[in-house]
Amino acid sequence: MLSEHFSLRELCVSDTAARRGIDNIPRDKKIIARLQRVAVTILEPIRAHYGVPIVPTSGYRSPALNAVTRGASRTSQHMAGEAVDFEVPGISNYDVALWCSKNIKQFGQLILEFHVKGDPHSGWVHCSLPTATLRGQVLTAERKRNRLGIMKTVYSPGLAK
Repeated sequence: MLSEHFSLRELCVSDTAARRGIDNIPRDKKIIARLQRVAVTILEPIRAHYGVPIVPTSGYRSPALNAVTRGASRTSQHMAGEAVDFEVPGISNYDVALWCSKNIKQFGQLILEFHVKGDPHSGWVHCSLPTATLRGQVLTAERKRNRLGIMKTVYSPGLAK
């Protein structure tokens, strides 16, 4: 167990990895220690506040898994064990992100990802550990068409309701 309520397996599980035969369990003790910090400093306070189990949808991603994950950054904090994507069942993702922005003591990035106005359970919340260059950044990620009509992910400052 990484913390009272979160296991290493839970923060490494991936349907994509299973389908593609990718080993997504970190062997590096530094990565496991970072995942423990994610569980203790990010996930446990959220679980304690809402009093329900949290559903992590993406924690650690091996470089091989990250390479085949659509839209994943080549510098994703997920590969270092420093980030988690999650939802809290029954709670609007916007409300969870707002609570996190005010109550998680230290984070690198907090991103409300692909939330759709009027659909409180759309998208998910991404939260990462702080780094030397990322501290307290709050963003909303949306898919928008550029002037050529191509869909792109656009990051805006703050939480867009």
